[in-house]
Amino acid sequence: MKETSAFAFIAILCLTLFSVFAPKVIAQQSSGDWPMFRGDPSHTGAGTGSPVLSPMLLWNYNTGGEVYSSAAVVDGVVYVGSLDGNIYALKATNGEKLWNYTTDGQVYSCPAVADGIVYVGSADGKVYALNATSGYKIWSFTTASQVDSSPVVVNGVVYIGSYDDNVYALNATDGAKLWTYSTSDPIWSSPAVAKGVVFIGSTDGNVYAFNALSGVKLWNYTNGYPIESSPTVIGGLVYVGFENGRVSALDATDGAKVWTYAAGNVVKSSPAVVGGVVYIGSLDHNIYALNATNGMKLWNYTTGGTVYSSPAVVGGVVYVGSEDGNIYALNATNGAKLWNYGTSGYVESSPALVGGVAYIGSLDDKMYALTSPKTSSNMLFFITLAFAVVVVVVSAVAVLIFKKRLKRHEGSNLNFVIGCEATLTRSKIWRSRLKEAHIQRNNK
Repeated sequence: MKETSAFAFIAILCLTLFSVFAPKVIAQQSSGDWPMFRGDPSHTGAGTGSPVLSPMLLWNYNTGGEVYSSAAVVDGVVYVGSLDGNIYALKATNGEKLWNYTTDGQVYSCPAVADGIVYVGSADGKVYALNATSGYKIWSFTTASQVDSSPVVVNGVVYIGSYDDNVYALNATDGAKLWTYSTSDPIWSSPAVAKGVVFIGSTDGNVYAFNALSGVKLWNYTNGYPIESSPTVIGGLVYVGFENGRVSALDATDGAKVWTYAAGNVVKSSPAVVGGVVYIGSLDHNIYALNATNGMKLWNYTTGGTVYSSPAVVGGVVYVGSEDGNIYALNATNGAKLWNYGTSGYVESSPALVGGVAYIGSLDDKMYALTSPKTSSNMLFFITLAFAVVVVVVSAVAVLIFKKRLKRHEGSNLNFVIGCEATLTRSKIWRSRLKEAHIQRNNK
């Protein structure tokens, strides 16, 4: 009875540990978001979670149009635009559609998510704010032309560019215009924000820096060639690509050029800057890795098509799409190809990296979620815990069996001892009787 009670206690303890710790492991695995284009307001392109070291299709979702838009991933939901005019909200685990909102134009813009609201531009000339849970429109702001630029949201302000040549700062709550700055040509670039300054490129050939609160221009750097690339700001430098094939690093304080690297063709890709290295694509089919301090080329990898996609980096792996239809994973240190995953269309979308999954769109109308075909940390935890429970159960049963056998063995030994004692007793009796008989014969 005591052994049974002990066994029950051990089993209950294991189940309790399972129920207590399993949710925590799940929370840790799903932690981390990619709330806007390039992952953060500075556009670093740095992802969260473990890298995808070998691609397995977790799911794909077929929209009604080509997917140039890059995804935002927040609280287990993927938000992405499509050329069918819709913004989609998909469940990150299985691609199930939660909702879609239809605009009056194609959606190239990448959504930004902040405080339960999704912000995104459309070719219908509007900037939309949608409820992240339901897709219900909260407000829209109308510009004078299409909005392909992706918004960044910082301190309750939405910053975005438009083909009407303007940079806008909008109140995130109601869409009211706070300030605007007019450049000389349409803006395709998406703004980056760091330390109270907004950085953005224009097709007028300039990179601009504005005071984030007032919109006052702090400086501009003139390259003379159109800029579609979006700036990345880190370590006091602004990194950006130009359509003359140059990649430049500018001083964030005054716009002075620090260095320039010449790629072999137009650069529309936006740089990722992680671990002191700049990763960027070019229409010359290459992905480049450049020293962030001096612009020296560390390596390049040649794909089979032009690279509009902007790289993203996590766990020492660089992810990027190409117009050869592939999504690539490259070793961040030496550029060696780890794997490629083929889609049925050009891949101009840029990857979003969250929780061991790479989310990226293709011009085959689909949104893809790729993960590693290995046991997840959650599953590994569950398997380990299940194994521990089995070990405990088997051990408990073995102990019970051993004790029962030991009792039998002890019983056998006792019988043997008793038998031996009885034999000795009988022997003593016979010896005593023989002695008495011998004495009687001698007396006769």
